[in-house]
Formats: sequence, C-alpha cells, structure tokens
Amino acid sequence: MEDFVKSEWDTLCLRYSSDGELIQQLWHELEKAYTARNRHYHNLDHIAYMLELADRYKVESTEFDLLLFAIFYHDIVYKSSHSDNEEQSAVMAEARLRRLGIPESDISMVKEMIIATKAHQEHTNGLINLLLDLDLAILGADKERYDRYSLGVRKEYSIYPELIYKPGRRKVLQHFLSQDQIYKTPAFQKEFEENAEANLQRELERYNN
Repeated sequence: MEDFVKSEWDTLCLRYSSDGELIQQLWHELEKAYTARNRHYHNLDHIAYMLELADRYKVESTEFDLLLFAIFYHDIVYKSSHSDNEEQSAVMAEARLRRLGIPESDISMVKEMIIATKAHQEHTNGLINLLLDLDLAILGADKERYDRYSLGVRKEYSIYPELIYKPGRRKVLQHFLSQDQIYKTPAFQKEFEENAEANLQRELERYNN
C-alpha cells in the first residue's frame, strides 16, 4: 500500500519537476504525517483508497492532476482537537506545490479543493465534487471496511470520553442521513449511496442504544 502511494506521488510530481531529491523530501514529509501514531483512519490507507477510486472514476480534465495533489495534501494536517485542519493543510500544500513549480492559479485551485473538504457542500466545480465523493467513499464501503473506519475515527478521538464522543458522532451520522444525497456525482450515487445509508444507519443505531 505504501509503495503504491509513493509510486503515485513520484509519477505525479515528475510531470512537473525533475528534482528527484525535492520529490523524495516532500514524500518523506507526507509519509511522516500520514503514519503518525495518532492516525488511525486519516492515514496512508485513506490516501491509497482515494487514489484507487480516483483512477477508477477518472474524468477527462486538464486539472485532474490538481485533484491528485489535493488528495495527497488534504489531510496532511490532522488533529482531532483542532477545527482548522483543512486550512492548515491548504497552507502547507501551497508552500510545497510552489516548490514543485506548480503555477499559482493551479495552487489556488488545490487550496480551494482542500478547504472544500471541511464542509462537504456541493460545488459548481465537478472536480471538487469528485474530490468530496472520494473523501467520503468509505461511507459506502463494505461492512467490514466501514467498521474499521468507524473504529479508526473513534481512536483518533480517544481524548474524548464516551459521554462527549457519542452525541457528537451521533450528530455527524444524522447530518449525513438527513441529506437528500450523500454523494455529489452520479457515479458515486449509483455505486455507494445505498451502502452508505445502510452503514450510517447501522452505526447510528449503535449509538442510540
């Protein structure tokens, strides 16, 4: 899995820079962030799953590489006790992509994509909607994979006792279930919507008991 993610990173970056040392330096920074001890869900498995699905649901766009950069950087900063993870991740992405020689307008788009993962609201940009669906694809995964995700999230919030965590998690689950559609793109609605609703409802019932 780690080899796959690194290979995807190298392939992506080599389209923009021939500085192998820089590409490896940036990879080691990503690797360190996503393999930190507190990363039980927002880790390299999450990135690998998004990359795999991005390839499966790839759309023709001159900006598709920007989506890939957003995948790599959208959770580089993640602390369960902070509310500005997306903004901080976007700032880091801006600095790193500038070093890779990415045009400023493209960097701005990557930042917009990353920040969009904070609220997960439908966007006028189809690529951003695809990123949001990739980020939430785990909700519509098979039961076993979803349960690993749910457990991982709980571990990441282990600083909070059940008395605090349960109402907060229940609110998140109810929020997703109250939406007309969890996913923004037709492909994900067809592939993942039904499973996502079943998974979310199953977890919600656990917290209601």
